[in-house]
Amino acid sequence: MTTLTLIVLTLLAGGALAPFLIRRAYRAPRIPEHRTPADLDLPYQTTHIPTANGKRLFAWFIPLPEGLDNGPAVAVIHGWGGNAGHMLPFASLLHREGCAVLLLDARNHGNSDADNFSSMPRFAEDLEHGLDWLGRQPHIDPQQLFLLGHSVGAAASLLVASRRPDLAGVVSLSAFAHPETLMRRQMRSHHIPYRPIGWLLLRYIERTIKASFDDIAPCNTIQRATCPILLVHGEEDGRVPLADAQQIYANSPDDQVELLILPETGHDSRQAISTHGGSLVAFFRRCLDSPPLHGFSEEFAARSPKTANIQKCPKMTS
Repeated sequence: MTTLTLIVLTLLAGGALAPFLIRRAYRAPRIPEHRTPADLDLPYQTTHIPTANGKRLFAWFIPLPEGLDNGPAVAVIHGWGGNAGHMLPFASLLHREGCAVLLLDARNHGNSDADNFSSMPRFAEDLEHGLDWLGRQPHIDPQQLFLLGHSVGAAASLLVASRRPDLAGVVSLSAFAHPETLMRRQMRSHHIPYRPIGWLLLRYIERTIKASFDDIAPCNTIQRATCPILLVHGEEDGRVPLADAQQIYANSPDDQVELLILPETGHDSRQAISTHGGSLVAFFRRCLDSPPLHGFSEEFAARSPKTANIQKCPKMTS
C-alpha cells in the first residue's frame, strides 16, 4: 500500500495522521554526494551558507578562472531529491566560459541541514541566501549574478527572478508551469480523485508552505521577472510535459525570454549538455554583452514560436 493511498484512507476516516502522512509522501529523498568538482579538475572550496530557520546550506564554490577579476557568477540548484553533485556538468561548462559557480544543496538535500519540510518557496529562499553570499565574494561582480536551476530548482529560480531586479539572467531547465497542475497529474497516476481528497491535499500543502500555488506558479512569476531568461525543456520529458514550458513561455511579457527545446531529451537535461551546451553559453554571452534580446537565433526561432493557441496559465481556485 503506497503512502498516498494511506493518506486517502486516513482522510476518509477523519484521522489525525493525515498531516504526518502528507509530509511523508512529499518528503524529498536525501541522496548523498558521490562526486566533487575535483573529479572534473575544477578548483573549489566547500562552504556552509546560513539560510532561513537557522539552517545551513552545504555548497561548493568554484572561483573565477585564474587571471580573471570582477567577473560573473552563477548560483546553481538541483531538482527534488537531487544534490549539488548532479549539477557538476553545468559547473564545468560555465567555468570554462569564465564564470564562478556556486553549487548549492537545498535544505533536506545532499549535505545541507534538515528542516521540517521542503517546498519550492524554500528552494527559492535557499537560492536567495546563496545569491547574497555569492555577491559578497571577492572578485565577483554583484551586477553579473545568474541563476541556473533544474525542475523544482528551475521553478524556484523563476520565483527568485520575479522579486529580484539585480539578476543578470536565469536558465530554467525542465520547469513545471503550475505546481497544482503537476500534483494533480501525480494524483491521477495514483488514481486519487480530485474531489474531495485531492482538493484537501492541495489546500493542506498550500497552508503548510504559506503560499498560494497561483502566486508561485512559474507561468505567473515569469510575468514579473525583468532579467533575460532561457527556458530549456526536453521534447520527450515524461515527468513535466513540453506543454508546461510552452505555457510558461506564452505568459512571458516580452522578448527577454527564449525557449530552447531539446530533441530526444527527457526530464534530465544534463545529458544534453555535450550537444546543446553551446546554446547555454551563447545565452550567457548575450546577457553579459547586455544587448536587448530582439528576436531569437535560428535554433530558437524554428522551434519556439510564441503562438496564441498555447494555453494561458489558469487560476486554480476550485
